Amino acid sequence: MKTINLFDEGSFNDIAFKTLLVHDSENFKILNFNFKAGQKLPVHSHEIDGEVSIAVIEGTGEFLAADNQSIPAKPGDVLICEIRAPHGIRATTDMRVLVTIAPPI
Repeated sequence: MKTINLFDEGSFNDIAFKTLLVHDSENFKILNFNFKAGQKLPVHSHEIDGEVSIAVIEGTGEFLAADNQSIPAKPGDVLICEIRAPHGIRATTDMRVLVTIAPPI
C-alpha cells in the first residue's frame, strides 16, 4: 500500500498545466492534473480499448467533448467514458483533477 496527498505533492504552473503520476501498474494509471484558470487539456482520444475517468477534486471548469460540446465540472463531478471517445477539460478557476486510465496507456 501507499498513500499520497495531492494537495502536498501536486503544484500549479502559470505557463502550462502540471501533471503528477500518482500510480502506474499493469491494471490502471492515476494522474493528477493541475490547471490554472484558462488552461486546458484539448479534446483528444486514444485508439485503444479501455476507459478513462476524470474526477474534479478542486475548482471549476468544463469537461470537453467532440463537436465543441462541454459539460460543467465542479468538485465531486466525475466524467467516465471510453478512452476512444473524444475527451478533454478546461479550467475556469484553478482546478485539480484526478484521471484514472484502465488499462494504462
